[in-house]
Amino acid sequence: MAEAADFQGMNPSPARRWLRRTASLIVGAPLIAGLLAGPAAPSAHAKGPTKAPTGSRTVDVSLDTLAPSAPVEGDTLTVSGTLTNKGKKTITDAEVDLRVGPRLSGRGEIDQAAKRTGYLPGSDPAKLGGSYTLKVPKLASGVSQDFALAVPVDKLDLDAEGVYQLGVSLTGRTSDYAYDQVLGIQRTFLPWQPEDTKKKTELTFLWPLIASAHVTAETGSDEQQTPVFANDDLALELAPGGRLEQLVSLGRQLPVTWVIDPDLLASVDAMTKNYRVKSGDTTVAGTNQTIAKKWLTDLQAAVKDGKVVALPFADPDLASIAHRGKNVSGALSHLQTATEVASTTVETVLHVKPSTDFAWPVDGAIDPAVVDVATSAGAHKVIARSDSLEETGGLLYTPTAARPIGGGTTAVVSDYRLSTAFTGDMAKAGASTLAVQKFLAQTLAVTEQAPDKQRSIVVAPQRTPTAAQAQTMARALQALTAEHWTEPLDLAEAAERKPDAQATTQVPRASQYPKKLRSQELPTQAFQDIRTTQNSLDSFQVILTQPDRVVTPFGNAINRSVSTSWRGSPLEAQRYRDSVRTYLQGLTNEVQLIAKSDVTLSGRSATIPVTVQNKLVQGVDHLVLRLTSGNATRLNLNDGGAVADKPVEIAGGHSQSVKFDAAANANGQAQVTARLFTTDGAPYGEAMTFTVKVSEVTPTVLLVIAGGLLLLVLAGIRMYTHRKRTVAGGASEGDGGEPEQPSDPESDTGPESGDPSGPSEKVDR
Repeated sequence: MAEAADFQGMNPSPARRWLRRTASLIVGAPLIAGLLAGPAAPSAHAKGPTKAPTGSRTVDVSLDTLAPSAPVEGDTLTVSGTLTNKGKKTITDAEVDLRVGPRLSGRGEIDQAAKRTGYLPGSDPAKLGGSYTLKVPKLASGVSQDFALAVPVDKLDLDAEGVYQLGVSLTGRTSDYAYDQVLGIQRTFLPWQPEDTKKKTELTFLWPLIASAHVTAETGSDEQQTPVFANDDLALELAPGGRLEQLVSLGRQLPVTWVIDPDLLASVDAMTKNYRVKSGDTTVAGTNQTIAKKWLTDLQAAVKDGKVVALPFADPDLASIAHRGKNVSGALSHLQTATEVASTTVETVLHVKPSTDFAWPVDGAIDPAVVDVATSAGAHKVIARSDSLEETGGLLYTPTAARPIGGGTTAVVSDYRLSTAFTGDMAKAGASTLAVQKFLAQTLAVTEQAPDKQRSIVVAPQRTPTAAQAQTMARALQALTAEHWTEPLDLAEAAERKPDAQATTQVPRASQYPKKLRSQELPTQAFQDIRTTQNSLDSFQVILTQPDRVVTPFGNAINRSVSTSWRGSPLEAQRYRDSVRTYLQGLTNEVQLIAKSDVTLSGRSATIPVTVQNKLVQGVDHLVLRLTSGNATRLNLNDGGAVADKPVEIAGGHSQSVKFDAAANANGQAQVTARLFTTDGAPYGEAMTFTVKVSEVTPTVLLVIAGGLLLLVLAGIRMYTHRKRTVAGGASEGDGGEPEQPSDPESDTGPESGDPSGPSEKVDR
């Protein structure tokens, strides 16, 4: 961004005031020359990186508190902190002083002053002196000592309104130096605006509630579908003092626009009920329902009257989709689904209607492909950043955030300096204080660039600020609540502000997209893996009687697979995608064919049973079991065909035996293949092949039958002979003779006692 704007609306300090402040430096010029030429050179025995700091870097000066951050007339400025002697010598006869000034002309000078570390005679003003000095008789090597100074603001010589440099220095002596010198200094900024400005800058501050993915695709094997978390780390962030707890408790008191990932809401809402946590190869019951309920209750109260922007579910990585995934079929459709789910989730959990019209690419970096993807799901506003959409029109001030970039799309350009002001380790009090003061200084400098022209500025901080970073951001915003030079504005209103005519609207080319960000993107293989999982899910849901029980958790898991939170964690991202795919495969395998042994047919016709098992909780239908004979000449199905289909419908936790009629035409073996298909013809699961052995009519059987017939003939002859003798005996009795008794009392045997062909044979499984 052009920095010519930094001088707009600034008045130079009076010459008399400058001379008064630098007089002591001019008087001390000979002494300074002696310092530069004296024994300040490092000892000949010093060894490179092991030597102790010398000169104005000997003592580390930390500014832990500065209150008030933006003083007005009548205030007393209190500065406290810590002195740490990093040198090897004891420091004696030292004193801590304030050094105020000079007044900085714009944002560029603020940046330059922030980069300086050591003391520079002629550039740093004289110490305030007088009764506002703290004596430090002795500070041993490696020792730290606290300090505090309090000075009435009217003693600081603050003339014109603007941003002043404020320095805290330690001046003293060591055994190597018999004269006083500055041994340590820390600079910060003091915004001075005792009266309201004519045109206040409208400030929009985004307050992100975003977390990494915690919920897996797994659910418990019960009717309630108990969610399974990869770990219980989310509870740590929700607990008092945790990152997410701090964001809610601080944000509810601030004029911010909430930017929320609906996946976080869905995850916490799941924690308020029964949930499971993975522990090795098993799961254990989650125990943090109370923490989750309190956090949700607090958040509902915080956003009740606020403005909420809902990102697509799981905060998908728009740049990764644009650069690596959009050519993989289905990638963009997931973004559409994630956007549709977002609004419903926020309304259900928070009971407020969010805006879903904003897309937020990582770090606000855009190019034509990113913009196309960002708007493909219906968003018409893209949150960019000024280091991506740089100013090239020679504007003398920071322009309003909103600007048209074509196709009915508005880029809401956040300010780079303000948006990155709270990165780094804010857990250190000194770093936090410096960040707050620099943020305030930059906002005042923006206002003073064009005091008669009101502009709208947007701050989009890092997506997942730490608890310490959130506390620092809150301190900075609280310091602005007096509204001397800014006033709050929500994001939706900022997007509607009239853009500056000369502001940049040209989206940078793809070649200008930051290489560091591109290197962190999900690979194309990730989107191919996701497509494979989606295809499997599409096939699986067709057979389910309650598809929503599977489609919803897996759809959410697929959305989580492309989350921005995976940046910088490629292995973890791969493991998550693999776990989703593996779990889905395990579910599909719960509906399967039971392995079958070879079958022997001993007759012309028989029934072949095949068993289908359903281990799922819910029932399955829309399935067809297909049996295919590898040799229809020897073994045919369904009255002469080689293929037979039977519908399959099985309740949850049950098995079904499906029977097929088979006919044998010749002896030998036939390979039979069983496989499940969906009703639309798609294969389901693996095929199962078994052998059917056909032995229709064998020579042995023929001999048995012939023998049986011979026995029947012989028995008939004998019966005939026996009856003839009986008749003859009866005739003799008439003549007084005795009847002849049968010599063999055997029972009669006839063809009705059995069918010589025998009954049909059943299948031998």
